[in-house]
Amino acid sequence: MNFEWTDEQQAFRRKLVDFLAANLPEDWEEFSKHGPASPALTEFARGFCRKLAENGMLFPHWPKDIGGEGLGPWEQQILAEVMWEYGEPRGGQYMNVNWIGPTMLKYGTEAQKAKYLPQISAGEMLWCQGFSEPNSGSDLASLRTRAELEGDHYKVNGQKIWTSYAGLADTCFLLTRTSDDRKKGITILLVPMDTPGITVRQIPSLIGEGDIHEVFFDDVIVPVGQRFGEEGQAWEIIGYSLTNERLGIPRYHLAREALDRAVGILKANGEFTRETVKAEAARCAALCEAARTAIYAIVQKRVDGGTVGPESSSARYATVQAERAVSEFVVEYVPEALAGQSAFLQMHHQRGIVAGIASGAAEIQLNIIASDVLQLPREPR
Repeated sequence: MNFEWTDEQQAFRRKLVDFLAANLPEDWEEFSKHGPASPALTEFARGFCRKLAENGMLFPHWPKDIGGEGLGPWEQQILAEVMWEYGEPRGGQYMNVNWIGPTMLKYGTEAQKAKYLPQISAGEMLWCQGFSEPNSGSDLASLRTRAELEGDHYKVNGQKIWTSYAGLADTCFLLTRTSDDRKKGITILLVPMDTPGITVRQIPSLIGEGDIHEVFFDDVIVPVGQRFGEEGQAWEIIGYSLTNERLGIPRYHLAREALDRAVGILKANGEFTRETVKAEAARCAALCEAARTAIYAIVQKRVDGGTVGPESSSARYATVQAERAVSEFVVEYVPEALAGQSAFLQMHHQRGIVAGIASGAAEIQLNIIASDVLQLPREPR
């Protein structure tokens, strides 16, 4: 398969880079080092995403009738690579591009599309996803946040944890339990974060400012019209959503950029001479390119109209391996970069910490590969 960029795709990448050069502040790397969820970057992103939308670069792969440019999956991938290479100036709104928007298009009611898509396509909306719970992390089917139907509304009680962007988000894509059936009893509600009864507490962490939170729901009233899909349809919907989310962040590209910068520091200091260092850098580069190839194969499958299945977990795990290897390389050979000498490498290190957890833990991806790709029998319980 030929993965060379066409002239049009190269021009699109240059257009994005030129736009960023003209619209990001001079101290951008320092400004953005605490990650896309930091309050400062989130505030910056609201104005920046409006500019992207006005210039046709927020959702270039969407159909024109809903605010896009009618381009394709390759342009979506180029967009993601460039944005993450520059520290993700879209902030948490990249979720709109990766999975909220596509999921809304596929499963939303006409009223929900009319309400949310214009705000999303204009770059004006920030979401959070209410998935994980204190005792239901990667095992989503065991979640316990309850939504009881009472006439024309649901009453929601429960708790979510590790919720990215919750402190600044407008709306929560919330998984709730509406019956005791393990998977068929899960229902999605779209809940405004200013609804009475919602309490958000930030969790201090090493992975960036404002990244993770606890969210409590105490007798939260949600109209039936805010249900997304049918009762019990959530498992199908989130399967589709997570396939998009797992591939949405081009961590392989971010990792390769971090590796190149680390090697650049070593060369500038005259320290890229030992064969062991060169060999480890080569191994990291190979892992990055292996992950890139796995992702690109799936992008091509989308171009060809195919359905992306469990192979997304294989690509996701390859990316985790690349991220971990590069992070370890930086810690081993250029630790001073993490002590204030490189804002970009600090940012990458924070992102790398969660590479094997976000969008489904690496161990869960391995289970999916074992059962759905390799068709291995499950361990007896």
